[in-house]
Amino acid sequence: MSFFSNYQQKDDGTIRFYDLKSRKTKFWLTMIYIACALIALIALYPVFWLICSSLKNTEEFWSGTNIIPKAWDWQGWIDTWNSFGFTKYYMNSGIAVAGGVICAVFFNGLIAYVLAVLRPRGSGVVLALIMWCLLIPPTTSFVALFVNIKKIGLTKSFVPLWLAMGANAYWVILFKNYFDGLPKDFIEAARIDGCGDFGVFTRIILPLSKPIIVVVAIFAITAAWSDFLMPYLLLQGTPKETVMVKLYSFNSSIKTNRLDIIRAVLYSIIPPTILFSVFQKQIMGGVMNGGIKG
Repeated sequence: MSFFSNYQQKDDGTIRFYDLKSRKTKFWLTMIYIACALIALIALYPVFWLICSSLKNTEEFWSGTNIIPKAWDWQGWIDTWNSFGFTKYYMNSGIAVAGGVICAVFFNGLIAYVLAVLRPRGSGVVLALIMWCLLIPPTTSFVALFVNIKKIGLTKSFVPLWLAMGANAYWVILFKNYFDGLPKDFIEAARIDGCGDFGVFTRIILPLSKPIIVVVAIFAITAAWSDFLMPYLLLQGTPKETVMVKLYSFNSSIKTNRLDIIRAVLYSIIPPTILFSVFQKQIMGGVMNGGIKG
């Protein structure tokens, strides 16, 4: 019973502690745990292989078939980092991520505030159009978007990457549904005290919406860090190339050592992996809080 002792303090979910008195329930719950463990092993195996391969030397990597390296080549990580100059590309990706997070929270939140709180005439039509945007693949608008960015002279700049994060239909819906559940008393009290609409958004709505802001910020960080196509079109060949753009150029170069590419791939996935591992509870909880209410 010790394996299931944590269910004594469980106050939510489908299975409660008294359900475990049934042998059938305990059996199927054990099967679920085993299935989840197998899925986790299958999902983590490529990462494990990547780490082990990156720690091999060149001779062992090409000649050996073992997964665990015989000699742990930690110096290879340092050499690859220094030779490819990853510090510069990490800084560029950090700039793209920082601006993207600010725009994602501010602009998407502002649109959701108008739709959920202000509700001007025609807001229903705007909300319907935003819902329709969820059905359109983002890649279909890349050509027109790139042409317009080029016309206004914003190529070779981080600004289009930031602004693109501020126009995400899914994040608008998350914000709106969260704002719908906020108490209206605070908003009315702020208006009585003379606070304008923008002041209500910045001083009342945003401080009360920290859970959903954290979720959208994490989504924005992951999306901005992993984005390739738009940074590739805008920043290729400039000193502002991000990690993903430079990783593509490494992979397409015939002069690059395959082992160095594996280490470069490992460097590129470390930040989003750590971010999701640390904040996975906040992500799932925030999505549930800001999910579409039926």
